[in-house]
Amino acid sequence: MRLFGQYLRLHRKSAVLFLAFVLIYAVVFSLYRLPLEAVLYAGGLCLLAFALLAGLDFWRFRARHMQLADLRKRVFLGVDGMPDPADLIEEDYQAALRALWDDRARMVSRADAAMSDMRDYYTLWAHQIKTPIAALHLLLKEDSEESRELFKIEQYVDMLLSYIRLESDTNDLVLRECDLDAILRAAARKYARFFIHQGLRLEIRTGGRRVLTDEKWFSFCIEQLLSNAVKYTPSGVISMYVENDYLVIADTGIGIAPEDLPRVFERGYTGYNGRTDRKSTGIGLYLTRRVLTMLGHQILIDAHPGGGTRVHISLKRPNYTE
Repeated sequence: MRLFGQYLRLHRKSAVLFLAFVLIYAVVFSLYRLPLEAVLYAGGLCLLAFALLAGLDFWRFRARHMQLADLRKRVFLGVDGMPDPADLIEEDYQAALRALWDDRARMVSRADAAMSDMRDYYTLWAHQIKTPIAALHLLLKEDSEESRELFKIEQYVDMLLSYIRLESDTNDLVLRECDLDAILRAAARKYARFFIHQGLRLEIRTGGRRVLTDEKWFSFCIEQLLSNAVKYTPSGVISMYVENDYLVIADTGIGIAPEDLPRVFERGYTGYNGRTDRKSTGIGLYLTRRVLTMLGHQILIDAHPGGGTRVHISLKRPNYTE
């Protein structure tokens, strides 16, 4: 019905012109005192012819509309398949549309090439920088301030590589049952120097839980969350334990402001703590949620200012039962 209404609005001038012609015929027939039946007969024949032509034209109008609607669904593939132009104006419109499509395709091709070059450069740089970082680790004392800062640089490099892998078209996911306790303890060992330096206590309780996931990517997420816990917990306890079907990473740190909680997973969002610390990038939690979503895990955060932070990661993936 809506399509028919659009058709009538498109041809309203023709309808008005037809009615004007019928009126002219009626006036002329009246002036010549012709019988009323002749006027009605002529008007009926004209109306019938008009209705037949309008019906045929509406059928063609509907067919062209359906063809264009189908083209709109796959326009990202190209503009081939447009209906034949009905007149010169439509031909000009289609030529302009093809020119726009060709220009867009060239722009997308250049952007893809530039992004590919940039990704290759960053990947090469990240791999090359690991060699001097490893050499510096050998030169510096493990418990020194310089060594801790160098470790942070190494973590940022790993974050860059993970970001590049996530943005690429392929991934190296290998899902299998993993020992959760081994993953947590490996992550804790990487941050042992920070626990010792800040006097933090670490508690790990998993109850021998196993989880179906990708060990490398899941470990990356745990390290990001543990890094945040260490960064924003000047003193106290950091706990990692299983509660029901969730892994909980809890700390006794400064917490998170209520207005920041809904946005902590946004890319580049640092919140009040990040603006105060001025060292936050707003990338860690963004990458963590992206990776966990890719792995089929859900992540939730519960925090209060001054009351610490609790991160919940679901250990059961959809349609998976132990």
